[in-house]
Amino acid sequence: MTEKSGKTKKPRLISFRIRKSPYFEATERYGCRAYTTYNNMYLPLVYKDLVADYWHIKKGVTLWDVGCQRQVEITGPDAFVFIRHLTPRNLDDFQVGQCKYLPLTTPAGGILNDPVCTRVAEQQFWLSIADRDVHLWARGLAAGYRMDVQISEPDVSPLAIQGPKSFDLVADLFGDWVRELKYFWAKEIDFQGMPILLARSGWSKQGGYELYLRNGNFGDQLWEIVMEAGKPYDIQPATPSSIERVESGLLNYWEDVTEDTNPYEVGLGNFVDLEQDINFIGKTALKTLIETGIKRKLVGLKIHSEPMFQIAEPWAVKSGKTKIGEITSAVYSPDLDQNIAYALVGIDYSEPETNLLVDINGAETHATVTNLPFIDNREIVWSGLMKD
Repeated sequence: MTEKSGKTKKPRLISFRIRKSPYFEATERYGCRAYTTYNNMYLPLVYKDLVADYWHIKKGVTLWDVGCQRQVEITGPDAFVFIRHLTPRNLDDFQVGQCKYLPLTTPAGGILNDPVCTRVAEQQFWLSIADRDVHLWARGLAAGYRMDVQISEPDVSPLAIQGPKSFDLVADLFGDWVRELKYFWAKEIDFQGMPILLARSGWSKQGGYELYLRNGNFGDQLWEIVMEAGKPYDIQPATPSSIERVESGLLNYWEDVTEDTNPYEVGLGNFVDLEQDINFIGKTALKTLIETGIKRKLVGLKIHSEPMFQIAEPWAVKSGKTKIGEITSAVYSPDLDQNIAYALVGIDYSEPETNLLVDINGAETHATVTNLPFIDNREIVWSGLMKD
């Protein structure tokens, strides 16, 4: 296999036990340098380098293979009632064609997963899941609840177009109507014979869309069409950026959010409605948490040290000699020229401007608690999320 430049690529070990998305061969052709696994599939990590890919997301337009963002489809007469039992979010106003961020909670009030749910039809829902087997969880719950639902993994593979120039590119491809599509809304279209659900969404705050391709046989064709249309905008293949997502206040499952964290600790309390009639999973535990109060909180930290380009570990966060929490994510932000991080700390140390220490591989480094997000782009991307 060769790159576009004609240079021979070094052999890469590819496991047959890990699934490939419909865009995998394209990512190889366009020079993906490394992958990780996500939902037992390959997820591209880097093309040029982490910083170059980051700047193109911030200033241009990029194409991401996020086919590993699998869908759990829930259909049947009880589908809507079933969905409501999975999440503490109130779904009274959930409309067909709308997408909603839905924390899924455990009986203990922890966060099992944090998918985006799309209401494709009156009794058809897609949970676009983080890296965990929600499919089996949902099937077990459906059997326990004895609800009339069918749960499956459909042939649906998201392809993300992200960056400030995405609006012009997607309008060129599909028409100017996409400019009026509200954030977290979607529309089903037929594009050159390809069935697609086009959503104004994506795991960045730089603006963009996701194309939920409903037939994987068209994966390579769709990729090339987008890349060709993107040439006037200098489109580049890229991946979800750890730098941009921390700057923007986006949380990553298994790092900042886990089953051991609850919505109130990680800033997702606005997605919990304890007054609704639905007895959703974890309701009793979350009520108790409100009564007793949380003991820790996810905060932003500015770390005052030389730029960090190493992978963050759960470094200890200290007040004096006492450990009061740990880092969940940390990056160097080229835009801010600052090391920034999320940290889960004791509630008494969570106020902005609190001075703390971070133990980075044995070296204690000064840090300051700050508000989240580090860079606020809500007026562009998040408008309408909470109210719609």
